[in-house]
Amino acid sequence: MPDVQRHRAQLVACFAIVYLVWGSTYVVTRVGVLALPPFLFGGVRFLAAGVLLLAAAAILGRRRRIDASLLRQAAVTGFSLVLMSNGGNAWGMQWVESNQAALLNASAAFWIVIFGLFGARAHRPSRRVALGLVIGFLGTALILWRNGAAETPSYRLAELAILVGCMGWAAGTIYLRNSDQQGDVIGFSGLQMLCGGVMMTVIGIAIGEASRWHASTAGFAALAYMTIASSCVAYTAYAWLARHVSPASIGTYGYVNPAVATVLGWIILGERLTRIQLLGMVVMLLGVALVTWPSRPPA
Repeated sequence: MPDVQRHRAQLVACFAIVYLVWGSTYVVTRVGVLALPPFLFGGVRFLAAGVLLLAAAAILGRRRRIDASLLRQAAVTGFSLVLMSNGGNAWGMQWVESNQAALLNASAAFWIVIFGLFGARAHRPSRRVALGLVIGFLGTALILWRNGAAETPSYRLAELAILVGCMGWAAGTIYLRNSDQQGDVIGFSGLQMLCGGVMMTVIGIAIGEASRWHASTAGFAALAYMTIASSCVAYTAYAWLARHVSPASIGTYGYVNPAVATVLGWIILGERLTRIQLLGMVVMLLGVALVTWPSRPPA
């Protein structure tokens, strides 16, 4: 297969994996953190995924020397992409419904563009992208506007944790794009997952989650799905995209995943959105579309 066709096939496959697998993970995470403590749920997930990916890299013969630079990059991305993003989401989804969490995560597309203004491979936004950012953040505000009696300080704090996680995800994505990290994506993803998994596990033990860990069929099933499908398969696909496409193109998952998550949350968990939240979803996705839609057909 010619290089151009192979590259195009990789793009299509990676985007499809990120869109569909990560769209389903909000429902699965919600099930998991209601059954198991959130930081240990995430810590075990990423430790297991990191070991599996490193083993896969070794089997495929993609070994490389681990030096100080590689460890630093793995630690930074483990902190931002694993601890901040997944830790914030897992903790927040103890209170926040999966469809609400998915919609809030769509704001990561805006932060990716904003953080993409900086670094060696900076992208300057056009007027259309700037308009999309304004519209998108307006949609986020509408999604956060709830009229129900369930509104509590804990719920607001959980929403804030998810939004901070979105910022961490965007910062880690741009760091990956601007870094000089070369070589095998599988091995590097495994190493950063080990770093992030250790961080989440240490935090979970420090705050007393070990006493809440127990046998749970639903929890362990969610853990297995998140480890294999989300961490090993989709995460590696995303890491490859972060190095081969523009920040705006990466952000397109922001308006596909919420749609998948909203449908699954309605079917599986019986979740609903208020009229204002639905309006906010439409406004936000319009903003994401303006931000991420290519200005000209790709070569």
